[in-house]
Amino acid sequence: MTLTIGIDVGGTKVAGGVVDELGNVLASNRRPTPADDPAGTRDTIVEVAAELVEQYPQATAIGIGAAAWIDATGSTVLFAPNLAWRDEPLRDYVSKATGLPVVLDNDANVAAWAEFRFGVGKQAESMVMITVGTGIGGAIVVNGNLWRGANGIAAELGHIQSVPDGHPCGCGRLGCLEQYASGNALVRFGRAGARQEPERAGKLLELAGGDALAITGRQITEAARSGDGVAMDAFAQVGYWLGVALADLAQSLDPQIMVIGGGVIDAGPLLMGPLERTYRDQLANRDRFPVAEIHAARMGNAAGVVGAADLARRG
Repeated sequence: MTLTIGIDVGGTKVAGGVVDELGNVLASNRRPTPADDPAGTRDTIVEVAAELVEQYPQATAIGIGAAAWIDATGSTVLFAPNLAWRDEPLRDYVSKATGLPVVLDNDANVAAWAEFRFGVGKQAESMVMITVGTGIGGAIVVNGNLWRGANGIAAELGHIQSVPDGHPCGCGRLGCLEQYASGNALVRFGRAGARQEPERAGKLLELAGGDALAITGRQITEAARSGDGVAMDAFAQVGYWLGVALADLAQSLDPQIMVIGGGVIDAGPLLMGPLERTYRDQLANRDRFPVAEIHAARMGNAAGVVGAADLARRG
């Protein structure tokens, strides 16, 4: 059985694993990401890979998923918002250092590929995935292949405009989906609601020590599970905007399946309930035609490693 190595590079950690053809992780390791040090981050990736190669010398290739824009050749990190990389020739550097072929892709793409191959999308031929964390990532699979676009940077779904002249986004636009449906947006909604309606935010303010500006995403989830009105409203707003975006994507792409991934889905029905209701409402006039079902991702924290390793297997 062919073994490959997957490496998931984020702003706080570099996680690696040896993965078999069935998507099983046979060994894993991780290191903190020196995010403000491009060379240090690059060398941390090599250290993680080398340690796994030493354990499994039969590994044949390395896949890397990075929270970054990758060029069309899959060789260079063009820009990484949470890392110090700019035009970093990462693929060839890691390949030379380890002696193995390397495949480089965006982190949302590799996570989606894991879901497509081994998770909720494994029976589908086409899929759209939105990953909801601090920000929002996206990936599109068409006819069994990732759609990367002409320049390698397709499916930046978090930067579709939701609200004209809305909140400014780090990408330079106004009103991006990321500003209304991400983990950061959830916190903003929760803090604003607690300031405006403190009488409905009793549990949330209790968890935050009475300081609305200290509210965190975890506290919003905990408070919402206890029935806190403001916390539940925050999830309803995030779910609404995600539902609208998914309805637009269904109209545009008509995939077989929609997948929601990322840390925010741990909230379960608090998020998925309003999301699915909005999605159905937005597509009510399409009742004569089938529309893609929405599913929560299954692969969890292993998705980046598993997806990167499987893409490396395919070259």
